[in-house]
Amino acid sequence: MVRLRIVFVAVLLIAMIASALPLRARDDARPYRLVPGDRIGVTVYGHEDLSGEFRLDRSGSVSLPLAGRVALDGETLRGAEAAIVRALRPDYLRSPRVTVQVLGHRPIYVLGEVEQPGRYPYERGLTVMGAIALAGGYTEHADRTAVSVLRARGSSRRGKPADEEDAVGPGDIVRVPERDLF
Repeated sequence: MVRLRIVFVAVLLIAMIASALPLRARDDARPYRLVPGDRIGVTVYGHEDLSGEFRLDRSGSVSLPLAGRVALDGETLRGAEAAIVRALRPDYLRSPRVTVQVLGHRPIYVLGEVEQPGRYPYERGLTVMGAIALAGGYTEHADRTAVSVLRARGSSRRGKPADEEDAVGPGDIVRVPERDLF
């Protein structure tokens, strides 16, 4: 009976801690969606001539051997695999097996009142604070309370105020404005 209570209390504590985590810390758990500029690897098993590296063009499509143009903008990796299978079947292959992986994410941009504004490689798990650190940190004129992120989701951009713990995704733009001096 004592063991059962201990297990129950442990499970309850774990559930409480998990629910207390801010949502932004869990943003990275969402499935990645492909957007223009991503570099992907496509493997069609048993057909090396149909496999290779491809970059999504401005419209979010790739041109694949036999399949032609396949729209992948906004698709998850599993969705991209299914779209490629549909493009290859039934005219070219009876039951194609396809895998898609991201080979290169778009960079992030850190602009405004940071020591070294510019373009930086995306790293999984990157936060606003991490992006600002990549750019050398805040300048003395930075307004740390008004940082915003322009999110690159699909082919559209949405800006929103950001906390330092918020996740940064591929293609996002972190803006650090100048504080009012008067």
